[in-house]
Amino acid sequence: MRRLQGVDERIAFVYLAVGSVLGFVAQLPGLVRRAQLSDPEFEALLTEESARVGVAIPTDMADAKFEALFSGAVMAWIFIVPIAFYGLAFVSHIGARLLGGQGTGLRARAALFWSFLAVMPGLLLLGLTVGFVGPGPAQAVVFSITLSGFFWIWLNSLYVAERPHV
Repeated sequence: MRRLQGVDERIAFVYLAVGSVLGFVAQLPGLVRRAQLSDPEFEALLTEESARVGVAIPTDMADAKFEALFSGAVMAWIFIVPIAFYGLAFVSHIGARLLGGQGTGLRARAALFWSFLAVMPGLLLLGLTVGFVGPGPAQAVVFSITLSGFFWIWLNSLYVAERPHV
């Protein structure tokens, strides 16, 4: 984070954009796995929605489920996650200011977005674990390590961002 002291808004946004795209890619193995599993409630909802809209469902229900899951993941990772991260950066900057922080909003955003990008290998491993191993202890361990790593990097980066003399 010390090397990012002179970062501008464009670079911070690139960190977030790349992290969002990679986060979406990390979800793909899990989406494929979920589409292959039997889920009568989800299948009924898809059938009902396609009848209401007047769109034909592919002959393979797994394809229809994957398309629905894929479009939801695109919406979440490309549109909603960036907005949520901007909000989280704002709240963290305000919280740091209340605790005596002297940084700027840009530096708080750069700290959060960089931390998100820094834990991307763990998030990609989590996606592979979800897709190939499925729910269980392995997924829990990878998730816990990735989440802990994110908070560790983010809090340390936020400290550096809010304390310019450090």
